[in-house]
Amino acid sequence: MVGDETGRSQSDVARRRFLAAVGITGTAAFAGCSAKSIGAPVAAGDSEDAEGVSDGTHSSPDLERWVDEIPRPGVIEPSGTKDGQPHYEVEMAEIEQKLHRDLPPTTLWGYGGQFPGPTIEAEQGEPIYVRWQNHLPDEHLLPEDPTIHGDIIPYDEPGARVVPHLHGGNVEHESDGKPQAWFTRNFERTGPDFEKKDYYYANDQPPATLWYHDHSLGITRLNVYAGLAGFYLIRNDHERELDLPTGDNEIPLVLQDRSFNEDGSLYYPTDVPATEEDENDSHPDPSIVPQFYGDTSTVNGKAWPRLSVDPEQYRFRLLNGANSRYYNLKLLEYDDESGDTGEAGPPFVQIGNDGGLLSKPVETADRLELGSSQRADVVVDFSEYAGETLLLHNNAPAKYRGTSGIGPEDSEPLPEVMLIDVAAAESEQEPTQLPDELTQVPEIPIESVDTERFLTLARQTDEYDRPLYALGTRNEKIGYELTDPVTETPTLGDTEIWSLANFTGMSHPIHLHLVHFQVLGRQSAADYDPAEDDIDLDALDAPESYELGWNDVVTVDPGNVVHVIAHFGEFKGLFSDQTGDYMWHCHMIEHEDHDMMRPFKVRSPDDEGGSE
Repeated sequence: MVGDETGRSQSDVARRRFLAAVGITGTAAFAGCSAKSIGAPVAAGDSEDAEGVSDGTHSSPDLERWVDEIPRPGVIEPSGTKDGQPHYEVEMAEIEQKLHRDLPPTTLWGYGGQFPGPTIEAEQGEPIYVRWQNHLPDEHLLPEDPTIHGDIIPYDEPGARVVPHLHGGNVEHESDGKPQAWFTRNFERTGPDFEKKDYYYANDQPPATLWYHDHSLGITRLNVYAGLAGFYLIRNDHERELDLPTGDNEIPLVLQDRSFNEDGSLYYPTDVPATEEDENDSHPDPSIVPQFYGDTSTVNGKAWPRLSVDPEQYRFRLLNGANSRYYNLKLLEYDDESGDTGEAGPPFVQIGNDGGLLSKPVETADRLELGSSQRADVVVDFSEYAGETLLLHNNAPAKYRGTSGIGPEDSEPLPEVMLIDVAAAESEQEPTQLPDELTQVPEIPIESVDTERFLTLARQTDEYDRPLYALGTRNEKIGYELTDPVTETPTLGDTEIWSLANFTGMSHPIHLHLVHFQVLGRQSAADYDPAEDDIDLDALDAPESYELGWNDVVTVDPGNVVHVIAHFGEFKGLFSDQTGDYMWHCHMIEHEDHDMMRPFKVRSPDDEGGSE
């Protein structure tokens, strides 16, 4: 029998935040009103439009584009063994690195002495250990805002707080990189959730493009922006037998946006744009910002770079590593002299997403969408484009699919991402026909569902009148604080549907730790009342073709409900049984820091209790 979560009204809890214009007003937000009565997300002219996209006061140096070749992050080797398994040591340290020919070296924080960090390659079913060594200086590279979780973060104590998270990893909770499992230099100080120095990654999951990045409470946005990110690839024999492009023709590419000062240092805003709803002009200084959109494209740590390829097939492992920005990508023919674009270039043929291979290749009909932290494993055939130059073009505005009343000139677009130069010489390599079937992705049957949860994405403001995004339940739709009691407590071995309803004015990429889920479909929030309506699969907008595999991030658009189904534990020989505390959150990491993140707890079947 399918149950549901009821949540617990927090109207009796003293809250430091109040509801902003998200279509929920007065006491209705606390009265268990249905999704249908909540209404649409904010409309043009409301408070969220006045929020602004960035501070608008800074421009990076005018850099000549396409002068640097894209570097390829190297693969790190284990330093020894532990319990018979490979053991890696990865240092986090302050580094100097040239991000553009005409910029002075930029001070960054890097893994393994580089940005992005070295790639870790693992084999499915073969565990590894990693000791993440913090050798960072005591003072942060970027200004911290001590009002963010200042009651539980020791901002006044020395030491850079870090905690690496293996994004997409089906891992034990002790090695998940929880926000309060941080540690300082040489483990001199540790957070309340710190449990071990050597992280254990079982790799009991399909071959996939994962990535590791920092996850420290209240400063994730700063640590990732400073450079703490790298690829983690899981492989297996089945994938190798598919005859996909490999070696020099397999390239991980992390897309990010940055802003710079004239001296080459990173620029990151510290002032909140004014809004019409402000009741005071005394925002903290420095302050967190609602979102960040840089004005310079970087790929693998190079600004406005170019990539040289042969007229052959290539496998690109694409990662959106930006703080807030969405990418909507397409290859276009490009005139390097005039800067004009022409006809569409070769299509992306997607073979994998967050959690591994799709069941069959999918040719993108137009553009490839990537929200923050999403991955796309694609094959591109350049054999018909010998001697040509192609532009990787992005047409996604900031505040993606938002209802904000900003015009094109205010939407912080970043259309030019990188150039690709296809060699003129003919290749001896014949294009390989991709197999019709890549792998079998077992479907999680909806008949096996034990619990359905209705979870909300809402916008509030904090005590400084700054925008604040939060996650809630059907009984607390305006959202909880991070430290409120856990409301999502699945039992090991259970299958659950999480219905994510977005009542804000922009799209959000929602990420679940530990599990990979399948997307059932989408519908208007106005058409779904969790208290009255069953989920009618036939009435839903079908998942996008690239969402038909295993996902750990899903985009929830304004005014929509996305229904996802997840199994908490081993499923059809994939993944592993894990219990304990994990996180789910928006992966626009300014939102994650403030305060769009909540814990969930996977309970043992022997535990009593459940969702409140």
